[in-house]
Amino acid sequence: MNDIRINKQRLWDSLMEMGEIGGTEKGGCCRLALTDLDKQGRDLFVKWCKEAGCSITIDKMGNIFARRPGQDDSLPPVAMGSHLDTQPTGGKFDGVYGVLAGLEIFRTLNEQGIETKAPLETVAWTNEEGSRFPPAMVSSGVFAGAFDLEYGLSRADLDGKTMGEELERIGYAGDAEVGNHPFKAFFEAHIEQGPILEDEGKQIGVVTDAQGQRWYEITLTGQESHAGPTPMPSRRDALVGAARIVDLVNRIGMENQPNACATVGLMQVFPNSRNVIPGQVFFTVDFRHPDAQVLERMDQALREGAARIAEDIKLGMDFEQIWYSPPVPFAEDCVTSVRKAAEELSLTHREMVSGAGHDACYIARVAPTSMVFVPCEKGISHNELERADAGDLAAGCNVLLKAVLEHANA
Repeated sequence: MNDIRINKQRLWDSLMEMGEIGGTEKGGCCRLALTDLDKQGRDLFVKWCKEAGCSITIDKMGNIFARRPGQDDSLPPVAMGSHLDTQPTGGKFDGVYGVLAGLEIFRTLNEQGIETKAPLETVAWTNEEGSRFPPAMVSSGVFAGAFDLEYGLSRADLDGKTMGEELERIGYAGDAEVGNHPFKAFFEAHIEQGPILEDEGKQIGVVTDAQGQRWYEITLTGQESHAGPTPMPSRRDALVGAARIVDLVNRIGMENQPNACATVGLMQVFPNSRNVIPGQVFFTVDFRHPDAQVLERMDQALREGAARIAEDIKLGMDFEQIWYSPPVPFAEDCVTSVRKAAEELSLTHREMVSGAGHDACYIARVAPTSMVFVPCEKGISHNELERADAGDLAAGCNVLLKAVLEHANA
């Protein structure tokens, strides 16, 4: 069993076939959560899993659990997984690699006739990206008890469509209760989404922790008026206020280096006319840091600074933190399994903290958890130009295989 390896070409071919669903001209993917394209991706994943001899369970948040039986099915499964949804201009590897790596492990074990003591599962979590339905990782969050079911199903997109409505529409509103599904351990394989592994020439990231995150939604309200006759000193320009807060966000990120990240990624300007002073602006803020105390200081600086800016320009402000995910230390025994697997496979590796949020961050609340990172070209992700090497993807999948077998046969 120590010599078993996954099929590199088959894993790559599966990723490329899945990537055709929602494929873009630049070679990326647009497969937003609970769209018709997401349904196509889910259907293909379920089809492949059934062909691999798995049983399928779908819970009320649409999370898909594909189970390969073990010698003792009364034991909780050792699970793997990630997500199938993408950003609007996403790539072929973010999320889907972790799902299909689990499937490739099932196929490999089937070929080798290997039966594990505990059952194995690979999971496709719903709406990890949070791009269509904020916040991110909401369905794994419901699974782990961070949110209740009503909250999860009521999350709405910009058109007012809710997750519950869209799950029903595409046929993935399952019957299983969310979270009534214990894991013996959970592992998530993922591209790094940053440049560290590539820059250092490492093949595997042994993920020990994940950064904390705070997401905010801010609406500034001034007064729209004519761009010509309205004197500069009397204007209440909501976009000027937003611009100053965007600069503030960037300064807060720079002042809390190393490790802090601060981003304004979405903005809506009203009435969005070239000769009208903007009367209202809605925008988002994303703060990240692995230290909860630093993240708290960043939060305070934003609140105080935004209030001063709004007052100076005589703007109304609606300020809401819509999501907080605290820093996550992963389980030492799972981290050790990943490290040991990399060593046994003679793969170059390093320990690292995840800069991005992942479903593993919530699952760590209810099961021993860790992650396996592999490099992506130039660290680019959430972008159609996202690229990963087939050999690196296979190496990460082999590490995942060893770690999973260790826990499933313990």
